[in-house]
Amino acid sequence: MEKLVLIIHSISAFLIIVLILLQQGKGAATGASFGSGASQTVFGSDGSGSFFSRTTAIFAAIFFILSIVLAVMAKNHSKVAVKGLPVVPAAAQQAPAAQVPVTPVQQAPAAPSASDVPVTTPEQSK
Repeated sequence: MEKLVLIIHSISAFLIIVLILLQQGKGAATGASFGSGASQTVFGSDGSGSFFSRTTAIFAAIFFILSIVLAVMAKNHSKVAVKGLPVVPAAAQQAPAAQVPVTPVQQAPAAPSASDVPVTTPEQSK
């Protein structure tokens, strides 16, 4: 069932891309208003815009519905326990605090204090 949904999902995605690329921009219809013979085309005087727009919307709806179906299928598939492995409750998976090993923290070397820094005066440097 999942493979069938994936195949239909892929086909609908491909058809959406093809239909969007086949559509013409809004500026392409301006020639029809000046009598360029657009009423004698296959799709009529409106052109192919409404046909492609409607078909794209249908395939987009199919694509979104199948996306939700695939998400639900993946969610249900992840709940299935692996055969042969015992199911351990989440509370039992955490180790008690007494069993957690403690690593010693190394301290950074102390910064030199003001008494450790040699002070030179201008008379000494001459």
